[in-house]
Amino acid sequence: MDTIETIRYARPAVGAQAEPLAHRGFVGRLVVVLRSIARQIDRMLERRRGRLALLEMTDEQLKDIGVSRCDAHREGIRAFWE
Repeated sequence: MDTIETIRYARPAVGAQAEPLAHRGFVGRLVVVLRSIARQIDRMLERRRGRLALLEMTDEQLKDIGVSRCDAHREGIRAFWE
């Protein structure tokens, strides 16, 4: 049985060195910062979607994954930045 590959962000090819941040111009540094912020927001929203999915699961589904309704509710109401 094949395993499911983990999705990873694209990285430079082996041997391809990314230009150091100090050698980039203002716009280049700004782009790096904005991309970093966008990735962080994406991670927070993904956590929120997962927590909302927990709240929508039936008791049988929660039992299948080993989570009680109380635990699912506690996790589901957490803020997306936590």
